[in-house]
Amino acid sequence: MLSLVETIAKALVSNPDEVVVREISNKGDSMVIELKVCEKDMGKVIGKQGRIAKALRTVVKAAATKQNIKVTVEIVS
Repeated sequence: MLSLVETIAKALVSNPDEVVVREISNKGDSMVIELKVCEKDMGKVIGKQGRIAKALRTVVKAAATKQNIKVTVEIVS
């Protein structure tokens, strides 16, 4: 899951070297992933009215469903 989030985020931003993805917690069948990007790229990751962020979360949840886990993606600056 981490590599999926990282790949998508790096494709969206202007500064892909500043993308940091880490797993905050992993409790049984649920996982929280934190995505950090440069403050300049925050708008590119969130998108208008949060559409890109919602799409990112949807793709990750779909991939997680195949592995029978629940994943939450948090975007921080």
